[in-house]
Amino acid sequence: MPTVEGMFKRILILTTGILLGVALSMAGRRAATAWNFFPNRELSRSANYVKDVMRLVNENYVDEKAAAYPQLARHALHGMLESLDPHSEFLEMKDNQEFEEDLTGEFGGVGLQVETRQNRIVVVATLAGTPSERAGIQRGDEIVSVDGKAVETGSNVDGIVSRLRGKPKTRVRVSLFRPATQNTVHLTLVREVIKIESVRGMRALEDGIGYVQLTEFSDHTAGQFRHALADLLKQGIRSLILDLRNNPGGLLEAAVEVAEPFFRRNELIVYTQGRKPADREDFRAEADGDPVVLPLVVLINAGSASAAEVVTGALKDTGRAVVVGERSFGKGSVQSVFKLEQGEGMRLTTARYYTPGGVSIHEKGITPHVEVVMTPEEDAKLARQRSRTDLADPGDFKERFGFDPVVDRQMEAAVAVLKGVRLLGERAAGQTR
Repeated sequence: MPTVEGMFKRILILTTGILLGVALSMAGRRAATAWNFFPNRELSRSANYVKDVMRLVNENYVDEKAAAYPQLARHALHGMLESLDPHSEFLEMKDNQEFEEDLTGEFGGVGLQVETRQNRIVVVATLAGTPSERAGIQRGDEIVSVDGKAVETGSNVDGIVSRLRGKPKTRVRVSLFRPATQNTVHLTLVREVIKIESVRGMRALEDGIGYVQLTEFSDHTAGQFRHALADLLKQGIRSLILDLRNNPGGLLEAAVEVAEPFFRRNELIVYTQGRKPADREDFRAEADGDPVVLPLVVLINAGSASAAEVVTGALKDTGRAVVVGERSFGKGSVQSVFKLEQGEGMRLTTARYYTPGGVSIHEKGITPHVEVVMTPEEDAKLARQRSRTDLADPGDFKERFGFDPVVDRQMEAAVAVLKGVRLLGERAAGQTR
């Protein structure tokens, strides 16, 4: 990990979106005097104005403890950053600790990926094999209360995540408004240690088609994916389905490494661009050897976000894959995370990422080549089916879950695309003989 003038950089992505992490260490004297030293008059005047307001509040507010300077400063920092966009924020010590837990891929919770949309806390995806998935929570559900406490409009997403987390085996009551049915669903979930399985469902299908699902992008995802890909190639697969549906993201570095096997060394996979031309940073393939060349389909849906979109965009833009499913989530902004003193931090949107063709998918998403839209209800049922592949008999399945197995129309479309590609290839080969 490179170090430059006391700063070290690492590529991060939180379950809410892409994070380009920068750890910043400040000396105590610098931190103490930074408030009083400003390089330009405009900044100095603004800072003095804030100081005057803080002093007036501190001296006159009815509750002396609530108006103490440390609390006022933190509230001011929260307001300043959170007014910019849904992804910028000041991180208290507890929030910073939870952020570090996210990077390890193991924490106590219910397995929900949430995002702020129109000032509401909305479910982007449920993590595979977690209490939320088993309870049937659907993408698009809006969280309206946690343990009986209402989620106010404009609530901080990390505050809600913190309330959902807790010690394993403890219970949490969650109420969700489901726009699709206009009903409110009340659930009691039992928290458990959330261990993310990055790679699931690896298997060879009919006609030499390989299948692998990525549920998120963590430190170990790239290595696990390459191992799965190598195993499938040994089994003789001639084409591949990469399933990124309901994948909320993870580490940007992991996304680049997952895409690398399909790219030649030094080929561009993704780049980020800040507000200055000099802020551009390219991420290129670094793997040696020949790339894997075979017909490839990437499955996406509205729950595919950030790092999942990096991989999809790279493979789509360069013509390496056919994308099947529905438009992805559209999270393409980059946040820099600055680690401050006292265990606190700041997350700030500093750039957007672009596909190799120069396309920004921020708030737009990636449009599939072959569109197959499935409802949130179908998604939820399919997630439960995938978690219980041992229930092969339809009767046993219906008795266990209360519904007949759902047809995965997106998966069927992916298989049909690959069969069509193979057929065209065979015909072309026959004509050249």
